[in-house]
Amino acid sequence: MEYRKLPHGEERISVLGLGSSSVGAAGEAEIAATVELALEQGVNFFDLAAADAAPFPVYGRVMAPVRDKVYYQIHFGANYQSGTYGWTTDLETIRRSVDWQLSALKTDYIDFGFLHCLDEEADLRQVVEGGVLEYIQQLQRQGVVRHIGLSSHTPAVTQKALDLGVIDLMMFSINPGYDYHHGDYAIGGAEERMALYRRCEAEGVGISVMKAFSGGQLLSDQTSPFGRALTEYQCIQYALDKPGVLTVLPGVRNRADLTRLLGFLDAPPEERDYSILGTFTPRDAAGVCVYCNHCQPCPAGLDVGLINKYYDLSRAGDALARSHYATLDRHAGDCVGCGHCDRRCPFHVDQTGRMKEIAAYFGQ
Repeated sequence: MEYRKLPHGEERISVLGLGSSSVGAAGEAEIAATVELALEQGVNFFDLAAADAAPFPVYGRVMAPVRDKVYYQIHFGANYQSGTYGWTTDLETIRRSVDWQLSALKTDYIDFGFLHCLDEEADLRQVVEGGVLEYIQQLQRQGVVRHIGLSSHTPAVTQKALDLGVIDLMMFSINPGYDYHHGDYAIGGAEERMALYRRCEAEGVGISVMKAFSGGQLLSDQTSPFGRALTEYQCIQYALDKPGVLTVLPGVRNRADLTRLLGFLDAPPEERDYSILGTFTPRDAAGVCVYCNHCQPCPAGLDVGLINKYYDLSRAGDALARSHYATLDRHAGDCVGCGHCDRRCPFHVDQTGRMKEIAAYFGQ
């Protein structure tokens, strides 16, 4: 398992986590076996936005001996009073729901307390003005909540939430379909969405990824908005390559699903390579470097994707990006203009011209 460090903390989070939206239907024995397998394979990050209440007591029982080694995303706004998922911004309902979740999980603290599913500006105003944010902050001061997070599908709302200056982790829907304006949650254009990811990395806000497969639509030729299917491994790698991303949280139904997804960790680069996306010609992708490194190997030894990423992050306000760029063995100014990367780029980026632009920006 690979781990990535939370910028505003010491937590090291597994790049593959476990989404709980579908596992409840498997029954107690299979839920327990799935969680045990996840723990054995190094998964330490678990999202608790479940479709029903079934996973909570099982998680509590199985993870009690290792509670200090795992991290929970608990959603302030996901309500399980009826036994199935419900959404609310009402403070008193949220208090009762969180108390129930803590009891069922047999824990007295929350690693990441999330403002849940704020897709409209009115939702954000409600949790701020209605006291939900203050409630989470109060719990944080008491040590019950370690970090405050946010889940949303809407870049503009997320930007306003980041302006509050309290968010350490953002749960966001990232996949090629949404990023290139296909699907129910494809809110915002490619550049608007990428700007959000860059801001998160620049400000040290981690991203946990939901809907990496667009609800499974990307995995079939018949339902993919591009008319061609991607694989699960391609979608996972696509998300992990985005700035700010710490972990991808696929929803699993059972051990079979989890075992298949864990295969990503040992998959060769060609099985993770999503550069085929460039052949689908999403208009918003043309001319935009997505750091896929399909242009490698560079004859001059440049890490073209990383050079592009540090440039974009520096322009987005990441104070550390310039120093990270300076430590690279080869810089944009070392480009020999051979055009190898231009010919190989599936997104038709003029990398040769971009290297000149980046060299001028950084002064080397």
